[in-house]
Amino acid sequence: MIRELGETLENAVFENVGRASSRVQERKPLPADLLESDDAYLVVFDAPGATASDVQVRYVDDRVEVRIDRFRDFHDGFDMLFPGRGLSLDGSLTLPADAVVDAEAATATLKADGTLQVTVPKVETEDAAPEDEGGAADDHDSDEGDDGDA
Repeated sequence: MIRELGETLENAVFENVGRASSRVQERKPLPADLLESDDAYLVVFDAPGATASDVQVRYVDDRVEVRIDRFRDFHDGFDMLFPGRGLSLDGSLTLPADAVVDAEAATATLKADGTLQVTVPKVETEDAAPEDEGGAADDHDSDEGDDGDA
């Protein structure tokens, strides 16, 4: 009887510690890296244990937002003692203030190594046309009677 009570208390402690650990993980934002090329931004999130159906990616204002709702697999013959992995994970990353992107053309790829790669293409912006520097010089050269070269 005392042994059974001890096992029950041990299981309760493991379960509570595990749940607290998973809640901490769920409240902590997913780590992310931001990379840039000439054509796009690449945002890389850690997405351990996720499957493609678990992942939601949105572009809101100037942010890439990710939500992962994972599920625990059941294993025949095993009981859960320590549920330590967070099931609902969130993350976001804000692109630079001067970023001009095509959010509709963005793609997300879940890699086998547990990373989620979100590619957001840049939109080519037309820079202001350079001033015609030769125009002013042409006005000076139009004097037909000027024999400037001796």
